[in-house]
Formats: sequence, structure tokens, C-alpha cells
Amino acid sequence: MGAYLQRLQEAIASATRGMTAEDLRRHPEGKWCTLEVLEHLYLTYTGTTKAFERVLEAGKPLARTPLLKDRMRAFVVTGLGRLPEGRKAPERTQPRGMLADEVTREIGPRISAMAEVIAQCESRFGKRTRVLDHPILGPLTPGQWRKFHWVHGQHHLKQIRKLRGGAS
Repeated sequence: MGAYLQRLQEAIASATRGMTAEDLRRHPEGKWCTLEVLEHLYLTYTGTTKAFERVLEAGKPLARTPLLKDRMRAFVVTGLGRLPEGRKAPERTQPRGMLADEVTREIGPRISAMAEVIAQCESRFGKRTRVLDHPILGPLTPGQWRKFHWVHGQHHLKQIRKLRGGAS
């Protein structure tokens, strides 16, 4: 699965273990609840999986040539491990009201499916090949995609811990 995605899967399970449906829905006004954060993550994993499947179907990488700004953004996130604050989630990754039991049951398997298709692309096209464009970071290699999801997940796990009342 790869260390980043394995750790991500474990971290999400640990952060949400024992939470009730009521706990998952609690939130400050104007902020996402844990359930919405999990749904957002679920949607990002689903979208990444589908995009990597398109790469496999095409039989070639679908990434464009990176621009300097792409390289800089990718370096900040996948090199330095920092996710800039204040960016609104793309429409396709915004929560739509999934049921708590569905999200909590399916998020782990979604990460596994995503890890598998990323590994297939990496095996087919190579570790250093930019295979797919991220909507904000631009063209990324399979390893950069794994690191992105780890960094993005950590950002949201801090939110979940805060909502839960734990340390951030």
C-alpha cells in the first residue's frame, strides 16, 4: 500500500474510533463536522482512484508539462509537507450528506483501492513519471500523490481531533 497511505488509513481509524453518530455530527457554527470532513476525504480518495483508472485505461500518463508554479506548489506540499491554509475545497469534494455508517465503513477501503491503482500506475509508468494532474498542485508522480494525500489527511485529522476535544 505504501507507508503514507497505510499510516493515513490507520490515523483516520484511530482518530475516529469510538465516535458516535452524534459525535460525528457535532461542529461549531459555520464549520464542517467530523462526518463532513470524512466525507470530503472519502470524495478525494474516490476522485483520485477514478482519475488513476483513466490513466490506466488510456495506457499513458495524462499529466501535462509542469509549470514553475506547479513545481513550487508541489514542493511546498509534497516536499515540505505543508498544506497552505484558507483554500476552499473544490466543488466535487464538498460534502453532500453521506450517511455516517457508510462513510466510516467505506473510507478505509477507499484508501486501499486508491493505493492499489496508484501502485499499478507506478509499476506501469515508473516512479519518476508525472502521471496525473492535481487540480491545484499540477502534475504529480505516484509518490507525490501518496504524499499529498498524507499531508491533506493530516490537515483534516487536526480538525477532527479539535472537534473531538483532543489535542490538535
